[in-house]
Amino acid sequence: MLLSGQVAIVTGAGRGIGRAIALRFAREGAAILVTARTQSQIDAVAAELKSGGHRAAAIPADVSQESDCRAIVQAARTQFGRIDILVNNAGVLGPVKAVEEVLPDEWDEVIAVNLRGPFLMTRLVLPEMYQRGSGAIINISSVAAKAAFQWNGPYAASKAGLVGFTRTVAAEAARQGVRVNAICPGPVPETEMSQSLGKRLAERLHADPDELFKSFLERILQGKPQTAADVADAALFLASSQSAAITGQTLNVDGGMSFY
Repeated sequence: MLLSGQVAIVTGAGRGIGRAIALRFAREGAAILVTARTQSQIDAVAAELKSGGHRAAAIPADVSQESDCRAIVQAARTQFGRIDILVNNAGVLGPVKAVEEVLPDEWDEVIAVNLRGPFLMTRLVLPEMYQRGSGAIINISSVAAKAAFQWNGPYAASKAGLVGFTRTVAAEAARQGVRVNAICPGPVPETEMSQSLGKRLAERLHADPDELFKSFLERILQGKPQTAADVADAALFLASSQSAAITGQTLNVDGGMSFY
């Protein structure tokens, strides 16, 4: 198994991409600390993992809060003794509005969860990884960090910032055995975030949601959306020794929407 004996923290793991990553990592031998703001969701994921014979624990937390991030890291160490992998997946969509309509508080909330959260989590796990001389950090960004879409200023800014943050930490960590990479997923319609975005865009454009989604798919080379499992497979690759020579990179899992 690719992650045998390792311990992973997956934020935003109560549903969607985070849940898929937690399940995929567990099947490859990792112990998983799942965290999100909704207790019932992470409890369900932890129970699902344990029922499959995997080691798992859950802790509710808001990654925008430093005290909560410290609690996450401490819980992983208490339960499993170490932290080998961090997946910064927790995120919020925020307002679907033109920039001049976005309220400062709305902007701040998105940046706090999507960018401040990964910063807080990363700074807490790095010292242990440096001391051990190994570790992998995976930041879940978005195609929105690279493409020009209307009405998602806070989200796009937060995800672009996360890509820049990824490169900086990779540069600092490379000689200390820690690899840091990002994934930019395209549309994943099974997720609550993607469904919410589609609904709100359709309302704003006074369009039929199905027709709008069909036109969006035409921008993708493969002509189809991605799945949470697609993203989880990419995360597994970046977390495992199969990507031992890869750091500071952004892996697009978008069916061919972007090319850098």
